[in-house]
Formats: sequence, structure tokens, C-alpha cells
Amino acid sequence: MATRKVDLPFIQYGSKTKRSYEEMKKAAQYLPGGVTANIKHFAPYPIVMERAKGAYLEDVDGNQYIDYLMGYGALALGHGHSDIAKAVSDQMSRNGTFLFGTPHPLEVTFAKKIQSHYPSMEKMRYTNSGTEATLLAIRLACAYTKRKKIAKFEGHYHGGYNEVLYSINPPLSEAGKEEEPEAVPESSGLEPFADVKPLMLPFNNTKAAEKLIKKHSHELAAVIIEPVQGGFIPAEQSFIDSLRRVTKQYGIVLIFDEVKTGFRTSLGGAQQLYNVVPDITTLGKVIGGGFPIGVVGGKEEIMKISQPKASGDVFDAGQGKHSSAKDILFHSGTYNGHPTILAAGLATIERLEKDFDRILSYTNTLKRNIEYLGKKANVPLKAIGLGTIFSVVCTKENSIRHYRDLQETNLGLRKQLDFHLLNEGIYTKPLNRYSISSAHGERELEKTVKAYERVLNNRLEGDGMS
Repeated sequence: MATRKVDLPFIQYGSKTKRSYEEMKKAAQYLPGGVTANIKHFAPYPIVMERAKGAYLEDVDGNQYIDYLMGYGALALGHGHSDIAKAVSDQMSRNGTFLFGTPHPLEVTFAKKIQSHYPSMEKMRYTNSGTEATLLAIRLACAYTKRKKIAKFEGHYHGGYNEVLYSINPPLSEAGKEEEPEAVPESSGLEPFADVKPLMLPFNNTKAAEKLIKKHSHELAAVIIEPVQGGFIPAEQSFIDSLRRVTKQYGIVLIFDEVKTGFRTSLGGAQQLYNVVPDITTLGKVIGGGFPIGVVGGKEEIMKISQPKASGDVFDAGQGKHSSAKDILFHSGTYNGHPTILAAGLATIERLEKDFDRILSYTNTLKRNIEYLGKKANVPLKAIGLGTIFSVVCTKENSIRHYRDLQETNLGLRKQLDFHLLNEGIYTKPLNRYSISSAHGERELEKTVKAYERVLNNRLEGDGMS
């Protein structure tokens, strides 16, 4: 039987990545599914990488790729940037340790740098990931308002914990009405925590979102939002303005999850572009320079709830009946404010202050080229996003406004396109967004455009992509 043309990119993938396949089989003996995080998996098996430098990855088979995943957006300077390597080396040499476990001056230096770009973050706390940051933000909001329920938007991701692991990519058949979405669990094991199920809101639907928020205003502690969904579907200005107005009206804490968009949409994040002041902001990814970090910051009156007091620590031994731990919002972590990570993050931000405009120019040029090549080959491609992140969407529609629009695009075509590009040495996880770094330059742009041309021309020759 002749091989169907549609299978060709997957056959080529298997041929080029034989060692990755063997490595994943070995990994599965020790790790569930062979991976340390579900996000690293994709069918039929992920590529196992061995080396990286600048804009490039090299896998265990020796294949080289231009990396557009960039650690899901974390590596804004590319792999192994010399500024970060020097900052980490200098910190360890200067301080003589990897970890103090005490306050240290770099905690303040880094906070001042963050606040210079995010003035809404009047006070802040460090965490070890973006997920931890959003978790703390929600706890702060509940403690501040004395309310228990939160609201999130359909299609938005804020971490893998009980309160928010709902309706990220649910089947449309289960998602409910667009104006009143259902909270669909995105994991098994959530049943015992049904009492913390969030109120689900429709993104970029001002009238419906306002109606739901007003209806539940008496119980809502917070509304948490990715101001740019998934890092590439932007909120409409009127929608954001309405959300800020209605949450302020009812005393609901507005949380901007800028883990993806921080130092990506602009140096000041989406809140700078939208000219809006959230009550709490969460950051992560870029600000660690490739190391794990998160930051929560916001209004002083909210953040001061976590301020420690005498006899107010869960770890205060011997306080007995005098302990007031239950009256203080507990937040701790051995590695919070890790000096090596803060040094790496500070070097990253300082370099971005010089290079951001150039990275943005590259991004916009690549987006224009992809759309032009799609139009030339009669393939429906749109490159959508703000700042230095975007995604390629296979659709003829003029706009993608929310998760449901995205589900109606040709995801099969996008997946085939991604596998063709992997075979051409252009890397992102299939169906994922593109994140551009300062390591991407003219050479990488030329290679990427030529790879797209070859893939799209092959489609016209009938390889079954349509």
C-alpha cells in the first residue's frame, strides 16, 4: 500500500530522530511517560536535546534547530548568553555561596529594577515559579477581601493547581454557552476540590463578563487574567478597561498574570500597553534568565498582609497560645530570592533594556514574512500576537478573539506544518507559540523564511497538508 502524503512529515521525523525515540524509551523506565513535566511531551515522542547555544538547539541525533520555543518564552537572550554567565559567576565569586537563607542586598536591587518597569508593584515577594506566583496572588486576594471564590477566563492558564486548572482547552462540546462558560476540569484528581472551582468568564466579551462578575460580586475575591491569552491573543482595550472598572466598583482584586507577557509584550508588560493598573501582578519566565523564579507584586495595602509579625510564624516554636500565625498570610520558601537567580535575572533585564527594540523588529519582520509566504502559496496563515511572542494560526478569519475562535482554526494543518518545519530544522513544540530572543538575527531569519518557502511549496506539490 502506498504511503499517504499526509504521513510523510511524521515518517521523516521518525527517521531523523531515532536516538530521541530510544532515549524516550529509556526515560519511560524511570519517569511517567518519560518526561518530568507534561508540557514537555508531544506525540509521537518529543525530541531529546543535548546542547544549545544562542538561537540553536542540537538533539541527541546531531540535528540542529533554530529554537523558537526558547524555554516557553523564558530565554529572551537565547541559550547561554555571556551576560548571564558572567553575572552568575560574579555573584558566586563575590558572595562565596549559592544560597544565603537570609536577607541579602540583591533582593532589594532586583525589586527596584522590577518596579522601575512595573510601578503597580508597590511591594513584592519572590517565588520559585510563575505557578507559585499566581498561587500566592490568589491567597493574597482571598485574605484581603475575606472572600473565597475567584474568577478566571476560559482558555487562560495560570498553573497546574486545584483552583485554576479548569477550561484551558476544553472540548467545545463540554464548554457550555459562550456567554456563560462551564468550568471544565483539565485534570483527574480535582473532584475532592470542587468547592474551589472558579467562576468561568468569557474572554473579550465585555457584556457577558460584566454580567457574571456583577452577579457573583459578593463572593468574588479576585479576577485573574492573562491580558494576552496564551501570550498571543490580546485583550481588546475596551474589554480591559471594562474589567478594571467593574472589579474596582465591587472591591474585587484584579490580578494580571504577566508570566508570559512580562518583558515580552513590552518592557513594562501588557499593563504598560493597555495603560491599566492591576491590583496584583505576577511575573516569571524572562526575569529568571533561564533559572526558576516568580514575582508577586501589587498594592502595598494588599501585599502587607504577608508581612511577618512577632509570634506570627507557623514555624515559631514554643509560642503556644500566644501564636497569631492564623492572622498572618503565610508565605515562605527556602529558595525565594535566590541570589544566583536574581543575578541572572538582573543581567537579563539590563540587556533587554538595550536590545528589546531589535528583538521586536525581528519578530515583526518574521510575522510579515510568514503571512506573505502563506498568501503567496494560498495557505491560510496568520501570525498573531504582541511584542516578541506570537503564534501561527491556520485560518482565513480576520481575527482570533478567544479560545473558541482558536478551536475553530485548522489545528491539523498547523500540526503538519510544525512537523515539516521540525524536519527543516525550525523548532517549536507542535501547536505552540514562537518566542524570539536577542540571539535571533539576519542569518536565522533567512534560514527560517527559506524553510517556510520549502514547506509551503511542497504543499502545492500535493503532499497532503491541506
